[in-house]
Amino acid sequence: MLQCIFLLSDSGEVMLEKQLTGHRVDRSICAWFWEQAISQGDSFKLVPVIASPTHYLFQIVREGITFLTCTQVEMPPLMGIEDRVSKKQIGTDRRVGDFYVFLCRVADVLSDYLGGMNEDLIKDNFVIVYELLEEMIDNGFPLTTEPNILREMIPPPNIVSKMLSVVTGNSSNVSNTLPGATATCVPWRTMDLKHSNNEVYVDLVEEMDAIINRDGALVKCEVYGEVQVNSHLSGLPDLTLSFANPSILNDVRFHPCVRFRPWESHQILSFVPPDGQFKLMSYRVKKLKSTPIYVKPQLTSDSGTCRVSVLVGIRNDPGKTIDSITVQFQLPPCILSADLTSNHGTVNILADKTCSWSVGRIPKDKAPSMSGTLVLETGLERLHVFPTFKVGFRIMGVALSGLQIDKLDLKNLPNRPYKGFRALTRAGEFEVRS
Repeated sequence: MLQCIFLLSDSGEVMLEKQLTGHRVDRSICAWFWEQAISQGDSFKLVPVIASPTHYLFQIVREGITFLTCTQVEMPPLMGIEDRVSKKQIGTDRRVGDFYVFLCRVADVLSDYLGGMNEDLIKDNFVIVYELLEEMIDNGFPLTTEPNILREMIPPPNIVSKMLSVVTGNSSNVSNTLPGATATCVPWRTMDLKHSNNEVYVDLVEEMDAIINRDGALVKCEVYGEVQVNSHLSGLPDLTLSFANPSILNDVRFHPCVRFRPWESHQILSFVPPDGQFKLMSYRVKKLKSTPIYVKPQLTSDSGTCRVSVLVGIRNDPGKTIDSITVQFQLPPCILSADLTSNHGTVNILADKTCSWSVGRIPKDKAPSMSGTLVLETGLERLHVFPTFKVGFRIMGVALSGLQIDKLDLKNLPNRPYKGFRALTRAGEFEVRS
């Protein structure tokens, strides 16, 4: 049972406090937490559960906003938690515990409602954030967490609702009637839905994380993916989704609508979907052996200058055109000026000394390259700290993890629906070291 939840800004200010039980938790716990965060640095933000002198603290950080909640007693979900998890594991590792995953769910719902996550959005929509917490948590336990149902109870903020609250003086957005789904065995779906056109779309959206060392060897390469569904089906449909190669999946996490037993026995997703768009499943595919593109930087320095040459190309044809390729790196502080040009795309040097090369699509007749000279500060003969290149790309129509959807079966529908499938892969933390 959670006792409270605090939202902290990136400066440690308590923007919102919600007490969840009769036993009130003092704000001094936030001051203790922030002192520990400052003293231990960024590594402290990767610790999902922290033992303070009086409480066990759960924490996640989203776009500079810290979600902090606590309990006084150790519960079974806390047993066996690892000391640290990476940011891609947050909310996906089953060992992290039910309440920690719930805190991630709270952050996802608020980001979805507000269209993002930052300090100004939280303060401008304080009432709605507080009302959402009221509906999502009951006496310290999770209650209603499905965004589709929450929208029927609390409309998302818009200009009209804000104007009405100012004119009428009524700041409450909570509906007077409960959604029909709250009293059924399928609390994520409104009953008696009717659509003129029955259709369902399934998207595989993946992010590739990779680290390539200065010798060109692949140190790390893995994919974090999501199965996103957009469902507009009448009645109470029953869907079954199967994959051609489910054995490659690791660290899977499901929407509450998924029946766990069919997955455990046959790796099949059986579910009654919510209406509209939702994330059905997230997963990770580890230890991939290649990347779709290569970036080869070469830096040589002497006599107070540094010569830069960067080549970009397709390593192997993924089946579709790679577009939106970008290469960025931070110029070291010792660089006084930079003269960089490319034979394809545009090169920009921003005010914070970030060099951004927008390659776009790779042409068939030439290999894109960027070259130029960096001038070092006076008295420095050689560049001793070489930059790390961060690469971004997007590939439509291909899931680089190799995951393939086998079939999607639908039952309990009055007529045959339209089914659509798409795939998208983009770069996550893709780094090339020079």
